[in-house]
Amino acid sequence: MRLSRQQLILLVLLTLVWGINWPIMKFGVTGFPPLTFRSLCMWLGLPLLGGFLWLRRVPFTIGREHWRELAVLTVFNMFFWHTLAILAIQSLSSGRAAILGYTMPVFSAVMGALWFGQRLAPRAWAGVAAAALGVVLLLWHEITTLSGRPLGVAMMLVAAATWAVGTQQMRRTRIAAPTLAISFWMTVATTLWMSTLALLFERGQWMAPNPAQWAAIAYNAVGVFAFAQVAWLVLARELPPIASTLSVMFIPVLGVFSGAWWLGEVLHWQDWTAVALVMLSIASVLWPQRSTAAT
Repeated sequence: MRLSRQQLILLVLLTLVWGINWPIMKFGVTGFPPLTFRSLCMWLGLPLLGGFLWLRRVPFTIGREHWRELAVLTVFNMFFWHTLAILAIQSLSSGRAAILGYTMPVFSAVMGALWFGQRLAPRAWAGVAAAALGVVLLLWHEITTLSGRPLGVAMMLVAAATWAVGTQQMRRTRIAAPTLAISFWMTVATTLWMSTLALLFERGQWMAPNPAQWAAIAYNAVGVFAFAQVAWLVLARELPPIASTLSVMFIPVLGVFSGAWWLGEVLHWQDWTAVALVMLSIASVLWPQRSTAAT
């Protein structure tokens, strides 16, 4: 798979923004209602995203015949992920929550092969295996702790599996509209969904965020919802599923290391080995193959 310059820039920025967001998000929901936190992020990010579409003169309209498919994409790409991930991170360390969430590429590869008839080259399967082994190594010192928090683990794994389904669907969508417009309306629906959940389950816990929490909310609004979420959907729609999913496998590694730097967690040899495996996984799908003529 050969990335264009624009795709490569998007991938690097996406990795940085999403990677360091895990400890930021963990900090933001500490002592603050998680669903409310996510809702505030979306309400602040949505006007920025809409303004960007308006400046770029991207049409907002999506034909009525595509509304059902748009709803399905929203459920699998955003509803499950944003709801379960923000709830799970309260009971998990930020880095390990990121690792569990990014088991998504493994789920995506298996689902693509079994359900979507996607044929993978041996090199791609080797990349999936390297990614899976890297996840296991990163979780090495957390198995005992995680076993005492089964709900958080289960929520992150379900979020990863549904996100994998959404990625496969996004690649195959028949919606004749720009990805930016699709992303905008998916964000609108998810904002209303998260706000409804916050109203139903956290109204009694509502409080004014302190300055540090506002900073975390602002980072998520601008970095995650106005940029990273859109960049991911663009890559997921333009690249083959195996390439788009494995290419972002450095995000959980960055989440672990940024969490260690910020929260003082100790790193072990397993973490460094996992970095090498993740790099191998990314290279397995993004490193150009020799052409038949050259061979």
